[in-house]
Amino acid sequence: MAHKTDDFSTGILHAGGMKDQYGALITPIYNTSTFVFDSTDQGAARFALEEPGYIYTRIGNPTCTELETVLAMLEGGEAAIATASGMGAITATIWTLISAGEEIVADKTLYGCTFEFFQHHLSRFGVKINFIDMSNEDELKAALNERTRIVYLETPANPNLKITDIARTAEIAHSFNPEIKVICDNTFATPYLQKPLSLGADVVVHSATKYLNGHGDLIAGAVISDQETINQILLVGIKDMTGAVLAPNEAYLFMRGLKTLSLRMERHCNSAMKIARYLEKHEKIEKVFYPGLESHEGHDIASRQMRLYGGMISFIVRGGRDNAARVADSVKVATLAVSLGAPETLVEHAASMTHSTYNDEELIAAGIPGGLIRLSIGLEDPDDLISDLEQALAQAE
Repeated sequence: MAHKTDDFSTGILHAGGMKDQYGALITPIYNTSTFVFDSTDQGAARFALEEPGYIYTRIGNPTCTELETVLAMLEGGEAAIATASGMGAITATIWTLISAGEEIVADKTLYGCTFEFFQHHLSRFGVKINFIDMSNEDELKAALNERTRIVYLETPANPNLKITDIARTAEIAHSFNPEIKVICDNTFATPYLQKPLSLGADVVVHSATKYLNGHGDLIAGAVISDQETINQILLVGIKDMTGAVLAPNEAYLFMRGLKTLSLRMERHCNSAMKIARYLEKHEKIEKVFYPGLESHEGHDIASRQMRLYGGMISFIVRGGRDNAARVADSVKVATLAVSLGAPETLVEHAASMTHSTYNDEELIAAGIPGGLIRLSIGLEDPDDLISDLEQALAQAE
């Protein structure tokens, strides 16, 4: 990087700064599985981590390194790993940091596949998960014990936008045991809106499929932390346990999408605020979940720890699941699809789609009612989206 900057957009464009022998402006795609050594001594030194350099793309590739340098800078971490998916980032991190007989304290409200991994799979390997309301300090304090190794949260949480005070959560966990790793999924907010590491979290994970790439054409993930933790995750969670390696072609696409993150997030957030205020006044909507609304339970905390309030909105349609389905099925400008962070506005029914891994009792405990619809506000004109929602809501009985 030619000079240091505190500006987010400048940092995205210039943080990596890798130059190839031809002076290419854009980082090339190093489409190679393996790398040539000058000698067996050099190969031995690289395997022993005594000499920097590349060995095999599963544990490092120049295209991926450039991306990881930018990701670390954006989140304020020492190092980063780009992974093959968001779940690859989460599972590689957890497998590295947890062992049989140890415990994780996790929020009740999580992305459906994260919940499935915790609830139905980690438990098969002797890891206990204590699900709590992470926004309740008393519940967090009561859940911590000498076997706790990880505290895991999303904020804003998927799909009901619950807000957790990251700094306070980290303070409580680290006061109990400084060795506990506080892991925050920052997918909904992105580092443009929120930097969990600066608030006391130890590890940040992302589904980069969403806002970081921002174009709906790529599956990827990311982990950002201190250098020692990232080295452990790379050599254990990625190299040996999951193999969730991001290919150089995907790293190239990821970097290309990342360059416009700040511009896109401003548009997503501004449109979401306007649409949330419209929805809050609609007679067929029971409740709107958007951190930017003063009515949101976590509004004050979000105002402290976020730059803006994000592009995600959820709302409960009066009449429950059937009416929610009618509304979701009736959109014309928005698109009925899972995922989020794309240029197109996406609408989904969480209980039957992304959070179908929860049973009915677990959905209630997590605050995900059957009438809840999740909106990922895209880059369309917000007035067009409001008109679309108006005609869709007219279909609700």
